[in-house]
Amino acid sequence: MNKKNHNHSKNNVTRREFIISTTVVGLSLTVFGCKKSEPAAPTPTPPPTGGNKLAITNVNIPNKLNFAIGKDHTFQGEGFAIGDKLIFVSQTDATKSFTVEIKSVTANSCTFTVPAGFLAASFRISITRGNESATLGSSTIEIAFQNIPDIAGMTVKGSVFAAGVGLANVIVSDGVEVTKTDQNGIYYLKSAKNKDFVFVSIPGGYEVENSNGILPAFYKGFTTNANTVENIDFELKAVNNDKHVMLALGDMHLANRNNDVTQFQNGFLTDAAKTITKYKNEGYKVYGLTLGDMTWETYWYDNNYSFSQYLALMKSINIPVFHTMGNHDNDPYINADWQAETAYRASLGPTYYSFNVGKVHYIVLDNVQYINTNGAQGVAGTKNYNGVIVADQIAWLKKDLAMITDKSTPIVIGMHIQLNNAPTLSGQNETATLRLNNSTEFISTLAGFTDVNVITGHTHVCYAYENNANIMEHNSGAICATWWWTGRSGYANNHICKDGAPGGYGIWKFDNKNYNWKYKSIGFEENYQFRAYDLNKVHITAASYAPNSTDALFNPYKGPYANANNNNEILVNVWGFDKQWKVEILENGTPLAVTRVNTLDPLHIISYEALRLNVGQTPTADFVTSNSAHFFKAKASGATSPIEIRVTDRFGNVYSETMNRPKDLVVSMK
Repeated sequence: MNKKNHNHSKNNVTRREFIISTTVVGLSLTVFGCKKSEPAAPTPTPPPTGGNKLAITNVNIPNKLNFAIGKDHTFQGEGFAIGDKLIFVSQTDATKSFTVEIKSVTANSCTFTVPAGFLAASFRISITRGNESATLGSSTIEIAFQNIPDIAGMTVKGSVFAAGVGLANVIVSDGVEVTKTDQNGIYYLKSAKNKDFVFVSIPGGYEVENSNGILPAFYKGFTTNANTVENIDFELKAVNNDKHVMLALGDMHLANRNNDVTQFQNGFLTDAAKTITKYKNEGYKVYGLTLGDMTWETYWYDNNYSFSQYLALMKSINIPVFHTMGNHDNDPYINADWQAETAYRASLGPTYYSFNVGKVHYIVLDNVQYINTNGAQGVAGTKNYNGVIVADQIAWLKKDLAMITDKSTPIVIGMHIQLNNAPTLSGQNETATLRLNNSTEFISTLAGFTDVNVITGHTHVCYAYENNANIMEHNSGAICATWWWTGRSGYANNHICKDGAPGGYGIWKFDNKNYNWKYKSIGFEENYQFRAYDLNKVHITAASYAPNSTDALFNPYKGPYANANNNNEILVNVWGFDKQWKVEILENGTPLAVTRVNTLDPLHIISYEALRLNVGQTPTADFVTSNSAHFFKAKASGATSPIEIRVTDRFGNVYSETMNRPKDLVVSMK
């Protein structure tokens, strides 16, 4: 589908202990400091209590179990006897209990039959023999949906079901192998169990339960090694989500600094709540997709702020939120990519996966290969990384895409690092260079699909670029804007990204295969899509904007605004612009010649660089105003005539403003 023509209604760091504790459906993991937290595996329990008169020792009960009704199950341990009774008592409801008699024993195990009516719960497990009893341990027990025979070589099996019925043709994967359920909803995987999880690619028209209020429970952790077959089921619930909204949530960088928590609560969460309510009232199901860098690894230890704190803050959004791995979501004390992701996986799940909502296939990729030179226990490394989709992930992606027979299916891919660098202009021609080490390989995997959108973050700017007629990238600004600086107490009291776009997020609205998108500025209505400057009033000096600094220090940051401009020029920043948009500038109803230009946003210069200099600090190089190609300039005949700006997006929406001149450059301007 040609997007150009279609119009879809489309330092040495002192180590501080910090703890991430989270329960992922069927998996409990705790990460202390930066040590690798192993997947939930059979854990030896303490010796049985009650004086140990029963002499039962070396008991090994996994912290998660899957029982099949009417089938035998075995516990490891020594000293069991035929006739002993196992007592299962719910840890949350003591009235829910089950007594099961041991039917056979060996020198190091006992076997029992799971009785009819056994219910899933977290149980404390004890044993009785005559008048003696002892506690063996505890476990979260799930009940297999159906009894599934083993198949040689298959190490994972299970069911995908909804309302008591198995679902056919549902994709299930361990991050390496990809398979599909049969007509009874049964799947098998020959898994090496080296990627921590099995996940279901939620089919369109279904959802899963949410953990922690916002985490879709589409994944479950392994509890045994690859030598043992385990049953892992997924229960779905039917919904109508053909009509849905996906919020694209880029770069939050929450770290408990720069008043970020307050800004996040009063700004983004308040704004998002209104957006969610609006679309729910219009009959849309609403979801979220982060684009990475929810946290900021520099402050995991220094500020004791990481995923647990992020989840606690984000919980109030109260919609399912799918997550993407960012470079700052890695452990700064670890210099190996997979191990540095341990805390992320423990808190948020797989780093790459797919799911469907309505008629749309979503894919989330981890394109950060974390290197972190010199990172070591208690020592933060350099935090360097490669922007690349590594080979095993590319191999998985090909398998996932191979499951899609309809090549016109809308594909939405979320990943952190951009596919393309920001477009630049050669005359009026737009060009962009590829960003990822293997961008070309990635694009080739999508050959044959006619409608692909790639949504990225990382840059803290906005741009859209079409790699070809079928693939379009949308770099979606940042919720934190300039890392929360411009809204910090005592600064500009605004919220603005490096390219002048307000801090914000994407709104993707789908109705079956028809869709459209827009960038939503935090604190503004959806129709706020550009900002206009009267360049006669844009003269940036230290005296005006950084009185505690000097022009000598300020000059490197002023760009084209260091000198007065009396040419009656109008500059318009259209942050959502792509080549299907139209920008018109009129003076007294007469259209002016409009030229697209690559330049700096003056409001960002006075909101960040000026105010950092004003407190005697050097602006951080990564945070300073960036050249952007979504600016438009026109020259009026006079200095005071009103100017009308009309901007039309690719979907036919018109946004307009009448600029009354002179219009001053101030940090509070709109």
